[in-house]
Amino acid sequence: MLYFFLTVYFGFTLAANAVLLNEVLPNQKLELRARAISSQLRCLVCQNETIDDSNALLAHSLRLFIRERLQEGDNEKQILDFIVARYGEYVLLTPRFSGAKIILWLAPIFILLFGLIYIAFFMIRGRN
Repeated sequence: MLYFFLTVYFGFTLAANAVLLNEVLPNQKLELRARAISSQLRCLVCQNETIDDSNALLAHSLRLFIRERLQEGDNEKQILDFIVARYGEYVLLTPRFSGAKIILWLAPIFILLFGLIYIAFFMIRGRN
């Protein structure tokens, strides 16, 4: 029984990467750069997987696009900027920290601080 569960576990672990053999670049350094870039991008079809993990046709196209651009000499920033310009910032798994989103990044901290001050105020007031 344990052998069965280990086989299933490792089978799913090995099958998690959807990069096809015909997509892999012969240059190992470029392939590692392509994997690093594609691990930052969300599959727009699956919405919670990286494009490396997705079997969707759009993810396949994006993986090929990344490898083509790397072979043509583009750097990571140029590739990510093009994809974000085309599909929107939602395609990034980790959103960029920009001025317009500073409120969204800092709001949880301010809400927590306000809540702690509110609780402390009523605890002190209740003792008096």
